[in-house]
Amino acid sequence: MVKIRLRRTGAKKKPTYRVVVTDTRSPRDGRFIEIVGHYNPRTEPITFQIHEDRVLHWLSVGAQPTDTVRGLLENVGTLERFARLKAGADLEELLAEAEAAREQNMATTAAQAQAKAQQAEEKKPQVEAEAQVTAEETGAADVESSADAEESSDEEAPTEEDDTQ
Repeated sequence: MVKIRLRRTGAKKKPTYRVVVTDTRSPRDGRFIEIVGHYNPRTEPITFQIHEDRVLHWLSVGAQPTDTVRGLLENVGTLERFARLKAGADLEELLAEAEAAREQNMATTAAQAQAKAQQAEEKKPQVEAEAQVTAEETGAADVESSADAEESSDEEAPTEEDDTQ
């Protein structure tokens, strides 16, 4: 049986994945038939890119996606387009729609990243001011606690007069 599944790549504790078409008898990171995309869960937002035409081809000839890949394909709308392809829709129209959706997603992602950066810049002076106030409060507390420590050490320390009596 042919599956569309993830193949792990990347460094230790820093995984990235390739989306591959492979025989189910092959090991996870072993032989594969074709690379049809890649997936990086460590980026913000998650990176998932596929060659939609190749995925649709492999689905049409009977390849089965794993549960993880099925979820990823549902998120980008590939499985919905595959259902429409089986119903008789034109492949070229579906691929054009997929490209338009990808471009819109990239534009939305870029806008979100820009907004996040702008919010971080706006918060930066506020965070610095809060840190300064906290540092001042901590400094005042340290001065008070050291003064208390000196008074308590004076009270507890025995004097020479006490010892002679």
